[in-house]
Amino acid sequence: MTWDWGAVRDFLPHFWDGLLVTLQALVLGSLISFALGLVWALLLHTRPHAPSGARRWYALVRWPVALVTEFIRDTPLLVQLFFLFYVLPEWGLTLSALTTGVIAIGLHYSTYTMQVYRAGIEAVPAGQWEAAAALSLPPRRAWTAVILPQAIRRVVPALGNYVIAILKDTPMLMTITVLDMLGEARLFSQQHFQFTEPLTVIGVAFVLISCPASLLLRALERRLVR
Repeated sequence: MTWDWGAVRDFLPHFWDGLLVTLQALVLGSLISFALGLVWALLLHTRPHAPSGARRWYALVRWPVALVTEFIRDTPLLVQLFFLFYVLPEWGLTLSALTTGVIAIGLHYSTYTMQVYRAGIEAVPAGQWEAAAALSLPPRRAWTAVILPQAIRRVVPALGNYVIAILKDTPMLMTITVLDMLGEARLFSQQHFQFTEPLTVIGVAFVLISCPASLLLRALERRLVR
């Protein structure tokens, strides 16, 4: 077997197209998972000091949210991709393949970032909650000015790990016709009967993206724990 640099040169235009799609799925999927995970965490968080009426409302919301997030977390991402891509059009909702993939990834990983947020919220010292209550801060002000800044600061490194996990799951979008990096490599290989060069380029690309991201997360973690 010989290495064909000509195949690499021919594949590069397709690679850049796939890289752009992969980065779009990564960034948008991560943003959805972070935002929706925080919403899930807030809805599931117990509020022992809330009025009794509010506690009953939280209980009514908490159980459906818990069931939905548990179902999403316990089913494979691939099944969710197929469901959104093939079933939603039967209900009259048709989205592009990339939009469907981004939503599926964001929704799936939001159930994991939710647990990270919950751990961060629960790690906030009780004295901080008591101080917010002693200052008679409105609940929204207490959350935005006291609780969430401390909680999110603690969980940023863990959230970053899920960015890398999302990156490694973006090739699944190929199953719903999204031409990410791996999709472009597969299509090129089938058309030119050259598999080694494009697949090697894709593997190296994932390493070049993941390793610097991991080092950045470690540096960020060391900075935040000072």
